[in-house]
Amino acid sequence: MATPGCAQALSATEAGVGATVVLAHRSFWGPELVVARRPGGQGRLSVTLAGGDSRGGLAFFGAEGERGAGYLTAQVGVEAAPGRRRGWYAELGLGGGVRLSLGRRFRRFPPWW
Repeated sequence: MATPGCAQALSATEAGVGATVVLAHRSFWGPELVVARRPGGQGRLSVTLAGGDSRGGLAFFGAEGERGAGYLTAQVGVEAAPGRRRGWYAELGLGGGVRLSLGRRFRRFPPWW
């Protein structure tokens, strides 16, 4: 018999697409691609790549005359259907500025799921 705590231990690989806005000294907005691993419970470890507009120009790692930047960000968020194969998400984070992202997440579950 499963206990309530075990029933919530969802382990999954996730991919997502969305839009992000970072409000900082150099504000930024644009589309994002996310790859994540949910090891179980409520947490996720993810890598997010975003490209878009910063100071009126195209911003991406390796742009001529611009240095790339990476940030470790702490985020909180909500998502629809965490136990389903896909759903929307909204996140608010801090790291390199205030970050807001909205998008759609796709999940792959273990075969026993």
